[in-house]
Amino acid sequence: MIGLVLAAGAGRRLRPYTDTLPKALVPVGPEQDGEATTILDLTLGNFAEIGLTEVAIIVGYRKEAVYERKEALEQKYGLKLTLIDNDKAEEWNNAYSLWCGRDSIKRDVILANGDTVHPVSVEKTLLAARGNGQKIILALDTVKQLADEEMKVIVDPDKGVQRITKLMDPAEATGEYIGVTLIEGSAAEELADALKTTFERDPDLYYEDGYQELVNRGFKVDVAPIGDVKWVEIDNHDDLAKGRDIACQY
Repeated sequence: MIGLVLAAGAGRRLRPYTDTLPKALVPVGPEQDGEATTILDLTLGNFAEIGLTEVAIIVGYRKEAVYERKEALEQKYGLKLTLIDNDKAEEWNNAYSLWCGRDSIKRDVILANGDTVHPVSVEKTLLAARGNGQKIILALDTVKQLADEEMKVIVDPDKGVQRITKLMDPAEATGEYIGVTLIEGSAAEELADALKTTFERDPDLYYEDGYQELVNRGFKVDVAPIGDVKWVEIDNHDDLAKGRDIACQY
């Protein structure tokens, strides 16, 4: 199993940080050895803690900043990093970005969005949920009070995910997908095809729309509730303030 990080996004609502950096390299924690802790640092630290030794990172916007830090990050976390270029990062949404990592998924992956600050307990919860034939397991927050912007999920106890979309009445949702997924290699081919169908239909769609495409085809997508865990998806400066507060707690 390897880690996979989607770190191609521009994060325009986080300017001026993202004038020169991809969102995944925005500082969220204290300095260590003269370098501020970034969202990517936290994710790589989580992956190292659960015993992964390799991580693939999808890069695009300001990718040179990730390339420049690659060797230092490898040494810091004891990981072998492979950078995968997304040539449409500033034009298309992340359904295409995840599709760019389709070969990595064949090896079994834990996928993490490059803008999600979360503790390693999330990865541990996903790993603990393996072993009963599941092919894709989404980390689900069933505690948080939901609003319009969240990636909401409706789950059937027997059939798994039924709907995953932001465009849903929060009152209907079972919980929020937090941007971390365990994907078994046996699902790689079907997922890649669903993602391709999704971005060819509309390049502005999310990879979660690819999950919905799978569900529509009869593929079972499972979930693992993460419990009462502090985490945040960082889209704007208010989220960044929350992320910095959370990052100091673990």
